[in-house]
Amino acid sequence: MKNVIPPVNNDAYAPDIMAMRVENVGVAKAGLGFIQTFMLAVLAGSFIALGAAFYTVVMTESGLGFGPARMLGGLAFSLGLILVIVGGAELFTGNNLIVMAWADGKVSHRQLLRNWGIVYIGNFVGSLFIVFLVALSGTLDFQDGAVGTTAMSIANSKIALTFEEAFFRGILCNILVCLAVWLCFSARSVIGKIAALLFPISAFVALGFEHSVANMYLLPLGYFAGSDSVTITGFFLNLIPVTLGNILGGSGFVALTYWLVYLRRK
Repeated sequence: MKNVIPPVNNDAYAPDIMAMRVENVGVAKAGLGFIQTFMLAVLAGSFIALGAAFYTVVMTESGLGFGPARMLGGLAFSLGLILVIVGGAELFTGNNLIVMAWADGKVSHRQLLRNWGIVYIGNFVGSLFIVFLVALSGTLDFQDGAVGTTAMSIANSKIALTFEEAFFRGILCNILVCLAVWLCFSARSVIGKIAALLFPISAFVALGFEHSVANMYLLPLGYFAGSDSVTITGFFLNLIPVTLGNILGGSGFVALTYWLVYLRRK
């Protein structure tokens, strides 16, 4: 009797299976040791910063018009989350999905806040690391200083946001980011994961929504580029509402919603 090779199943995972996969990953993330969590968070901050650096160059003198330029910039920024998802790293905004495991009682309050705290700080360290490297590399001087001008413009526009604008843009941003991560759990291949996240990430960038970890790079970079608007006070007045919005958008509108639909005990 000949051996029969079973067919490869390339179909996407169904949403109820995705929910269980997200929950299991959340439990695993919450159980990681300090050093592993912190180093993976530093990597994630560096990855998002590299995507933001790519975005800054692409947006410089693009000449494509408002919408097409922002769409192209969003595709460039997607590099950051591709590196996080495929390379493996701990990103604060994506880790808001751990709330699914928390709501199911499989992760404690302490474990959740511990993960978020370590990852947030690690993301900040990784972002600043890339800021210094980019500032020292001369990248801001590209195109006769036009890249530096773009970096200042991006930072100034973020500093100019009111608390309410930053907060609500943070909510909208992490709805899309967590949906991108959620969709990746449907994929069975690397190509599938990349395809799943490209449009949600491109959309949040094109729409001008606010991502706390990206701002950990973009605001300090604007300072190094010569912006007078970026101060320590202005930095935190942007980062605080954006972070709070990110938590509400990812944890409340995505994680808890899918938990209620697929995982809530009857």
